[in-house]
Amino acid sequence: MVDYYQVLGVRRDASADDIKKAYRKLALRWHPDKNPENKEEAEKKFKELSEAYEVLSDANKRSIYDRYGKEGLTGSNGGRGSHFHNGDHFHEQFTFRNPEDVFREFFGGRDPFADLFGG
Repeated sequence: MVDYYQVLGVRRDASADDIKKAYRKLALRWHPDKNPENKEEAEKKFKELSEAYEVLSDANKRSIYDRYGKEGLTGSNGGRGSHFHNGDHFHEQFTFRNPEDVFREFFGGRDPFADLFGG
């Protein structure tokens, strides 16, 4: 099972700022455009980083993840019934976004590699 805290290299009690800094550093390092010689591994790592950031940067999603793990977000709990969150069923099944969309949103819609790759 993937541990989003390990993926970003932060402690479970990390602040939102710590999570943001860790994602920025690792996403820039593992972006597939920056790793053309190892694109397949970079894409895998980049996707994991984006998923971890997407969950841990959102207080509600992070709370659910901390209580139930990734299964609490995806609804894949092996038929054990619904999870509860704040006394209510957690009805929405979380769908992970495209890692490139998370990356662009994080960097305010601009490509931080544009100068390097002439984009």
